[in-house]
Amino acid sequence: MNSENVVLSGMRSTGRIHLGNYFGAVKNWVELQDRYRCYYFIADWHALTTDYADPSDIGGNSLEMLADLLASGLDPERSVIFVQSLVPEHAELHLLLSMITPLGWLERVPTYKEQIKELANRDLSTYGFLGYPVLQTADILLYRAHFVPVGEDQASHLELSREIGRRFNSYFGDIFPEPKALFTPTPKVPGLDGRKMSKSYGNTINLSDTAEEVTAKCKEMFTDPQRIRRTDAGHPETCNLFQFHRLFSAPDLQEKVAAECRRAQIGCVDDKQLIADQINTFLEPIRARREELLESRDTLLDILSEGSAKAAERAAETMDQVRSALSIHYRKSGEKAR
Repeated sequence: MNSENVVLSGMRSTGRIHLGNYFGAVKNWVELQDRYRCYYFIADWHALTTDYADPSDIGGNSLEMLADLLASGLDPERSVIFVQSLVPEHAELHLLLSMITPLGWLERVPTYKEQIKELANRDLSTYGFLGYPVLQTADILLYRAHFVPVGEDQASHLELSREIGRRFNSYFGDIFPEPKALFTPTPKVPGLDGRKMSKSYGNTINLSDTAEEVTAKCKEMFTDPQRIRRTDAGHPETCNLFQFHRLFSAPDLQEKVAAECRRAQIGCVDDKQLIADQINTFLEPIRARREELLESRDTLLDILSEGSAKAAERAAETMDQVRSALSIHYRKSGEKAR
């Protein structure tokens, strides 16, 4: 492990982790543990930006998410795993960065209008939603992260954080390193309806789904729109279902299914059962480990508490530097920061 380079990433606790989250983030987090000093957090405050009207599920979702992460391979002995709200320095740095962030920078964030449209059933005309990139920046800079794992479609978010960090450094000195994008392979995982897999669309397969639930969801998957009848030749390259074979099936099975699909030797119904079996084989060990973890809520809370205490140590170091740079530290010479 390269203990000099810090990696930071987090995930909002708005629901169960699904296959899109796993292949888009969690799988890479697991692989990075042995190469960097990794800080991974459950972003419960970020969940409030969209779920503020009814936050009753956020705490439960956070523990469910922790179980998903641990069952997927995150190791609290190799990574610092914590929850955002247990490190209040996130809020303090967010406040201080908001003082220097131009409003126009926030309004031009590409996903701002997209999410308002996507979540049209919620009132997102709040400061919290507009300002979430500032909180996101605070999350990154608080740990003086050198790298943030992102997909290419997320690079614009990190660039805003870099701009805010540069602006702070230009005023107050070089406190924050400029975080770099750690581009990692992030295969696109379609939802059941062919759109991007997303909790907002209700088209997900979750790591926590039972075998029966996975099979039922696979039966609902959109398939080749050009294949109307069972006897029609299929087009696996444009079929939503075949995208799952690329993720879960061995190369020889992919070739077999593709060939049989093109010759109309396998129908969509049979193929849906086949891919359900492949997904369930993949999820079986994760489910078993997850159920074991959820048997002891206290153990999960201990992991969060210990991880948050470790995170708070680095956060306190950062905020001591920030307060000194802003001339708002109130302590005697030689006295430790509080």
